Amino acid sequence: MRVAVAGCCHGELDKIYETLALAERRGPGQIDLLLCCGDFQAVRNEADLRCMAVPAKYRHMQTFYRYYSGEKKAPVLTIFIGGNHEASNHLQELPYGGWVAPNIYYLGLAGVVKYRGVRIGGISGIFKSHDYRKGHFECPPYTPATIRSIYHVRNIEVYKLKQGGDCFRLICFRSFLSFLSPLKLKQPMDIFLSHDWPRSIYHYGNKKQLLKTKSFFRQEVENNTLGSPAASELLEHLKPAYWFSAHLHVKFAALMQHQVIEIEHDPSAPDYLEYDIEWLTILRATNDLINVTGRLWNMPENNGLHTRWDYTATEEAMNEVLEKLNHDLKVPCNFSVTAACYDPSKPQTQVQLVHRINPQTTEFCAQLGITDINVRLQKAKEEQQLCGEYEEQDDVESNNSGEDPSEYNTDTSALSSINPDEIMLDEEEEDEDSLVSAHSDMNTPSVEPSSDQASDFSGSFSDVRILPGSMAVSSDDTLGSPLGREGKPGEAVDSGDGKDLPEVTLKRLSDEHEPEPRKKIKRRNQAIYAAVDDDDAA
Repeated sequence: MRVAVAGCCHGELDKIYETLALAERRGPGQIDLLLCCGDFQAVRNEADLRCMAVPAKYRHMQTFYRYYSGEKKAPVLTIFIGGNHEASNHLQELPYGGWVAPNIYYLGLAGVVKYRGVRIGGISGIFKSHDYRKGHFECPPYTPATIRSIYHVRNIEVYKLKQGGDCFRLICFRSFLSFLSPLKLKQPMDIFLSHDWPRSIYHYGNKKQLLKTKSFFRQEVENNTLGSPAASELLEHLKPAYWFSAHLHVKFAALMQHQVIEIEHDPSAPDYLEYDIEWLTILRATNDLINVTGRLWNMPENNGLHTRWDYTATEEAMNEVLEKLNHDLKVPCNFSVTAACYDPSKPQTQVQLVHRINPQTTEFCAQLGITDINVRLQKAKEEQQLCGEYEEQDDVESNNSGEDPSEYNTDTSALSSINPDEIMLDEEEEDEDSLVSAHSDMNTPSVEPSSDQASDFSGSFSDVRILPGSMAVSSDDTLGSPLGREGKPGEAVDSGDGKDLPEVTLKRLSDEHEPEPRKKIKRRNQAIYAAVDDDDAA
């Protein structure tokens, strides 16, 4: 099966599908599947544009609306996750995933599906520590704070994904990593998508070439603070055969440079999209954990405080779900238009922004017996208003949430150096995503795959971690990787330079001194958003 992978799409569907057609003409055959790693921008109309966290001058309709209206149809099955520049109100209608247009499927806040026997998972958004432990409290109309916090990854989604079984897999971090780890086989993940990079992944490819291309990454790479610790936690747990990310607008591969890959699939499997039974079972089991408030909370742990902390899918529970679905796992082609589509001949600058309930989500929740997050949100708002206690959710300050700075790391997905490939926000829209502190937080959790340095993986995750011995750091000067070096945990692995890399125990660092903070800077994305005003060019 030929699979094409796109990074940040930015609504340019026409160009993407034209590129795929060209690849098919030049390649050995047709492309069976397109995977998009965020910033998809499923913009239907002018109201959706206002829900995209970019300055007004960068809000362009692009071409998705033509696929939403039925004017065009995606020529290849397209699966995508959300990034940090999305029509958030549209994607919010489908928290568990669904069709945003015929043949274009959104994986939801987090999700797992199957196509031709290939198991595909993903998580939407980017990591920000100050919102990580909050519920999904945002809803239209958004405030200047919630229009950004809505795309921040939450711990509940990571928790659900980690209920899936570990497995024995050969990891090819497409764009990043390869290693071998022997664990029990249980529902292996073939492909996983995230928008921001997993923390520390830059150590497993040609880091020298990366820094030559993107010199402004150097400080974060050297301090090991670039990327998402939540994604790193998932990478270590799920061990998918392939992992794809975007966000930073740079190609970085441990094995290959091209974007169309061959994936082994089950020739007897159906050629339509299917639900994943293990993921559905986990969704049903964790339904009571749904939180639609802005209050901080932690996931259940085996610490004596929770009656249940293990939500892994048992065979009995999966059979129960199969019974509820009448043993039919086919994703129904039930796309429906829920908002007026953009009409170039009749611009509507004052389209009303409405918090909608999507019939796809209603049908899915009813069939599985789970709660629609949007219904819960609306009910909570109505109850609060009746009691006279409702306050706008932006009162929950995103950057002043009362978290312990020694336990929860600061912003990790934002770059602390000038990045010409990021969107620069206007002065009046500045917040944690537009102004980024350039100092290095020595308490920021990370995984440093080095034998002479121990660092905290993540204060909000495990305190002590064993780095698999086979996760050797490749040379800065080559694209070499430990692929094929079948080291076992606890064994030293030849790093290629004549030295052995022993097993590393990662412990929490304490009593570290923070360096002097440097000047705060802005970011821009002039490569994707074509025109930049003269006053911004400076």
